[in-house]
Amino acid sequence: MEPIIDLGIISIHWYSIILLIAILLGSNLAIKEAKRHGFDEDFIVNLLFSAVIVGIIGARIYYVIFNFDYYKNDLVEIFKVWNGGLAIHGGLIFGLVSIVIICYKKKVNLLQILDYFVVGLIIAQAIGRWGNFFNGEAHGPLTTLSYLESLHLPKFIIDGMNINGSFYIPTFLYESLWCFIGFIIMLILRRRGFMKIGYLTSFYLVWYGIERFFVEGLRTDSLMFLSFKVAQIVSLIMILVGIFVFIYSLKKKVSYEGGKDDD
Repeated sequence: MEPIIDLGIISIHWYSIILLIAILLGSNLAIKEAKRHGFDEDFIVNLLFSAVIVGIIGARIYYVIFNFDYYKNDLVEIFKVWNGGLAIHGGLIFGLVSIVIICYKKKVNLLQILDYFVVGLIIAQAIGRWGNFFNGEAHGPLTTLSYLESLHLPKFIIDGMNINGSFYIPTFLYESLWCFIGFIIMLILRRRGFMKIGYLTSFYLVWYGIERFFVEGLRTDSLMFLSFKVAQIVSLIMILVGIFVFIYSLKKKVSYEGGKDDD
């Protein structure tokens, strides 16, 4: 993908700009929500900074591991992140490990922190998928111009799905819209009195896991393990973990104010 600004030593790509916007917006939402519930801003900022940095590195490592046949002959290509190749599941796993370690050391309720973070995370994913659009990646199988037009898509999206003379299904858009809808639902849910610690985390895991499992079935650039699509395996695990978290939270019935609702 050609950079939008090329200064020789430094070049700026749409992929990088969109990821930056996604991270900043998602982080800002998480910080505001945590502060609203009395958490120290410095602690949340440091926690997010660690999770984002470790998550980005993890997303790249995860992607390279499952695509090593491509990178093994040109190891320098591993560092060219602006060309794409960040696996969200890798970012989630590595970022989560970072959060778990810090919350354990600071004796902070992990699920409560995750509830604040997942709202920002899902809107960041909705925005971040547009980086894939500008890179011409994360698309589905071949299709026709008439089919894309039948979806009543904006012309710029249809034009963007014309890659090397062929049209492709815009799976990036499906995921972006699904994440945005999930974001709206979570904004509504988080202010409801029946919400307990862990509910939003559970919702995120199940909501995103379901979508990614089915959309991954359409993707043509999936990371593979033997004959299985890695993202579908991880998505199923996310759904199961989400159900477990919901059951656990339902039994604990711990509110955000720290009390228990034993009704």
